[in-house]
Amino acid sequence: MRNRFLCAIMMLMPLGGLTGCGYTDSRTAHRAQLAMIGMKSDEVQSCVGIPDKIKKLNDNVQVFEYVRTINVPSANDSTLFPLQTIVNLTETTLGGAGKTCIADIRLENDTVTDLHYSGDNDEIVGTDGVCSIVARGCIRKPVSSMRHVKAGIFGPVSAFSSPRTPDLSPTATVSTTPATPASSAVPAATGGGISAAH
Repeated sequence: MRNRFLCAIMMLMPLGGLTGCGYTDSRTAHRAQLAMIGMKSDEVQSCVGIPDKIKKLNDNVQVFEYVRTINVPSANDSTLFPLQTIVNLTETTLGGAGKTCIADIRLENDTVTDLHYSGDNDEIVGTDGVCSIVARGCIRKPVSSMRHVKAGIFGPVSAFSSPRTPDLSPTATVSTTPATPASSAVPAATGGGISAAH
């Protein structure tokens, strides 16, 4: 009986590690959805990077799109401990084998007003966990214009749902112009945003 109990504990330990990572990553991604509101476009690019695409909605509103993919290493099974088999069964049962995050950062008058995630981005526990790779640099080293968001378990951030989206202004009308690849965008050296080439 004792051996079975020890075996069960040994098999659950890797799952605890996997779920802990998903929980933390999800909270980081959702915290960024609050903390990054108010940032300027040049600050976004300094901690997230140059966007993959830029979509201009109108003269005042644009969207920076980032697509990030993580490489998930596979664990080798051994004769003693079938770790990869356990991981595969857990992902099949609970879901959460996401690898790709699409992050859309909406800027109005060169200031972040919203951050949305999409793609196959859920880990075993929580939602949007893969998207922590997009905003992690900003959360780890905040810039002065970022909002302070309480990080503890009693703060406004959940691992299981995105925070409430702020109300959008009437200037957020959608245009029919296609998204511009970031390679054709011209970064401004001081204080300005990125303007897409027409």
